[in-house]
This record gives sequence, C-alpha cells and structure tokens, in this order.
Amino acid sequence: MAFPLITSVTEDEIDLNTLLEAITLDSTGAAAIFTGMVRGKTSREHPHETVYLEYEAYRPMAEAKMKQVAEEIRARWPTVEGIAIVQRIGRLYPRTPTVLIACTAAHRDTGVFEAARYGIDRLKEIVPIWKKEVGPQGEAWVEGDYRPKPGE
Repeated sequence: MAFPLITSVTEDEIDLNTLLEAITLDSTGAAAIFTGMVRGKTSREHPHETVYLEYEAYRPMAEAKMKQVAEEIRARWPTVEGIAIVQRIGRLYPRTPTVLIACTAAHRDTGVFEAARYGIDRLKEIVPIWKKEVGPQGEAWVEGDYRPKPGE
C-alpha cells in the first residue's frame, strides 16, 4: 500500500486541516504535528526582538531533501502512515507558522510522536532553507550547522 506523502516549499499559508486530511487514512487513529513559528521575542542565548524573518530555499533541492527525511522516517517507523513536511518561504512575521511536520499512524503508541520529532530535527539538519532575521538592531542570516558532504 502506498502511504500519503506531502513535501512542499511554499509561499502560501500552511493549512493544517487540508494537510491533515491529505495524510489521514481510514485506519488512522493518531496524528502528531509539530509547527514552528516566528518568535517576536527570543529569550535564550542572545535575547532580542524580531520584526520578521525572511526564508529562502532552492526548491528542487529542499524538496528532494524533505523526501529523504520522509524516507528515513518510514525506515525507522514503518507504522507511520502519512507524512507531511511543509516549509514556508518569504517574509514571515511573529506568530506565523513557518514549518509543519505531521505524521499519522493507527495508534499513538506506535512511534508517531518520535517520528514527527525526528522529522523536524532532521529537516533543520539537512534541508537547505536559509533564514534572515530582521530586528530593531539590524538584520543577519542565521547559520545552520549542516555542511553537505560530496555527493549529497
């Protein structure tokens, strides 16, 4: 059986209900959803205010890496039914959802929470999304830790 999969980089608002409907089967009894949002105020590490974030991506590469993340989820948690991985790009203001990872399964105790957590952690690690933070003190590109290896 082919399980539903959505991987997308979009400028459109993330519609949770539509995405959830698309990855839900008749056998689905659980969904674990993570949504990242723009913070207006950051309190840990270097406290500061954010006026907006500007996200950019090379869509073909980002969506290919999102599919890789989904494949990794399926390999680790074969009980996961549907997967949605969606990243917004463009200018996004505080309290706006920027990313959504959703996994569905027949039951909540089948790894669906862990799969969603893995999805966002892995997305942050390997998907080429660039983020510029703009605040009252100026703007700066936020660097990630991932450095691609030859052939990736």
